[in-house]
Amino acid sequence: MTTTRRTFSAAVCLGLGLISASFLAGDAAAQTKNITFIHPNPSAINSFQVFIAIGEGYFKDENLNVRVETVDGSAPVLQALAAGQAQIGRPGPAPVLNARARGVDVVFIYNALPKSSFGIAVKRDSRYQQATDLKGKVIGTGTRDGAEVGFARAIFTDLGMKEGTDYTFIPVGDGGPAVAGFLRNDIEAYIAATSDVAILNQRGMPVRDITPEKFKGYFGNGYAAMGDYIAKNPDVIEGFGRALVRATKFVMEPANRTKALAHLEAGNRQEGENKQFAAALLEAVLAKAVPNDPSKGWGYQNPQDWENWQKSLLAGGDLKQPQDLTKAYTNKFIEAWNKPE
Repeated sequence: MTTTRRTFSAAVCLGLGLISASFLAGDAAAQTKNITFIHPNPSAINSFQVFIAIGEGYFKDENLNVRVETVDGSAPVLQALAAGQAQIGRPGPAPVLNARARGVDVVFIYNALPKSSFGIAVKRDSRYQQATDLKGKVIGTGTRDGAEVGFARAIFTDLGMKEGTDYTFIPVGDGGPAVAGFLRNDIEAYIAATSDVAILNQRGMPVRDITPEKFKGYFGNGYAAMGDYIAKNPDVIEGFGRALVRATKFVMEPANRTKALAHLEAGNRQEGENKQFAAALLEAVLAKAVPNDPSKGWGYQNPQDWENWQKSLLAGGDLKQPQDLTKAYTNKFIEAWNKPE
């Protein structure tokens, strides 16, 4: 009888333990949130924070399961966010302000590239020395309405040049296709991202930058989400940004470069095939990612930089009315993201 009671007692305890473990596992699973991140080109290096955070398990530490999707340009990124097909994306500031002008409540949450990620590139041996030399010329862009277009249009507007009259944009694709554009003399210049310059140089089309100095400080693509999503999921935004900061600090340590490049290659096998090129591109992108004022923290957005972007877009006609910039971006999560680990 005693044996029977002990056996029954042990069975009950074991059963309760299994039930308890099951509930705990269920709670943990329920706490894990699925996030779709969407970026405007297939380069893992340009979105290095995300892929390193995935590889190092930083998102997992925040109970986030991040799936990555790729589209062509900032406009489709914003469309996906507005449609609820993705929760976080990496658009440019100009498309964000244009979207807000159309009533899309998209909010920039993290400045990933405080230094301009675009420039006006011309062939190294061309006669063009400054942007005004491109009057009457055809200029290539990666996409029809990406962040690079708003950046370039702002420059030419500042120089008193009007699109369609003083210059023409044509979309030729990113990186490699731009080489063909130059070779066929379809374009005289190209609005190049950091990665594009590296690709052009590697493929035998050396270029140089003739971007006016005042525009080299215009920040590039960053992380954004819809306003209502941020309001309903502050824990997700906090966790996502904290993982980005951890990933950035990780890759900034030279001793971690090899491991970081392995994570990036997992994100884009083709980009990682040429190890030397991938390493050079990563170094170039990291140089753009360093904050202008490190004391403000990773991801911080300078209000004056947003004012400069808006002023240029208004002058160029890309914006018809000024937007409330206090709603276009937020620094609400900076302190939480940058707390010492």
